[in-house]
Amino acid sequence: MKIGIDKLAFATTPYYLTMEDLAQGRGEDPNKYLIGIGQDRQAVVPPTQDVVTLAAAAGEKLLTNEERDQVSTIIVATESGIDNSKATAIYVKRLLKLNDFTRAVEIKEACYSATAAIQFARGLVALKPQEKVLVIASDVARYGLNTGGEVTQGAGAVAMLITANPRVLAIEETSVAYAKDVMDFWRPLYSEEAMVDGKYSTNVYIDFFKQTWTRYQQLTGQTLADFTALAFHLPFTKMGKKALEAELGERDDTIATRMRANLKAEQAACRQVGNLYTGSLYLGLMSLLVNGDVQPGERIGLFSYGSGSEGEFYAGILQSGYQAGLGDLSEQLAARKRVDLATYEKNFNAQLGLKEEDVTFETPTDGQRFILAGQKNHQRQYVDLNED
Repeated sequence: MKIGIDKLAFATTPYYLTMEDLAQGRGEDPNKYLIGIGQDRQAVVPPTQDVVTLAAAAGEKLLTNEERDQVSTIIVATESGIDNSKATAIYVKRLLKLNDFTRAVEIKEACYSATAAIQFARGLVALKPQEKVLVIASDVARYGLNTGGEVTQGAGAVAMLITANPRVLAIEETSVAYAKDVMDFWRPLYSEEAMVDGKYSTNVYIDFFKQTWTRYQQLTGQTLADFTALAFHLPFTKMGKKALEAELGERDDTIATRMRANLKAEQAACRQVGNLYTGSLYLGLMSLLVNGDVQPGERIGLFSYGSGSEGEFYAGILQSGYQAGLGDLSEQLAARKRVDLATYEKNFNAQLGLKEEDVTFETPTDGQRFILAGQKNHQRQYVDLNED
């Protein structure tokens, strides 16, 4: 029985900041960001948006009314959780109007956890093939103003429906997970911004890719020739290039040429949004399927990485008619509004974060359906603007 990703949907904020504007405001050469980091734009997060509203927006795009009734479990993968006890998935389940007889959980391991959620979902579907599992990767990447990591901020959510007989990607049985206690990136409970050792984290990322990819080849006997593309977790797009080149080296044959071209196709959407943490690999997968040289029946490798650290390499076979499961990625990116540096900084500082006091946010007019209206008695107030 085939089990895998039946369809995907993406949601982000309605605003973006260009890297040229950020570079000018920080006194940097724009090419340091555009070429050195590999980013063009990043999502700007208004105070009425957070991981719950983004997850709900992605999930709403994904589900038909029939599928809503068939979802047995919702798993939200995030490292931007808004409560140390209550799962983000509980809030999202209500906003999506899922049946009360639905399992709802949140899982965490930095940027890796969406991959764990997919693997867990596959197990649930294997037990009950008639059921569907909704996996949503939702995050707000936040490093602080005027910091080294500021250029790699971003926000968004990718929702995926895991089912039997999937329409997009049938996930193969073999996967290789690899975990070590590494302090390359972390966010203490008292901090709204992440802490990162950037160069060290890059080296760990590449090492974890090599470890999982080598082990995968040993287990399967497959080589690069068996793949049409390798999709990477892209906290910034240059990271995936570093990993791919560590494998390709000086190769310039047809296989290497196609791998490099498909990596650029994967990077295209990620360059426009910034770091999605748990969702970066899967936004990249969507971008690859929209922009890349891929055909049904071909194998795509996926490398997932989460600092701290855990990596996993697995693969899937692209299904016929996969295009119908990719949603409105290009249209959504094109519909966003550009804001200036001052507006970006104002929104950054207006986030609810770890504040204790009651807050009421002004209802936005930017077209977002699900909003964070504020906080009352230490409880975040989520609203569906389509409800009377």
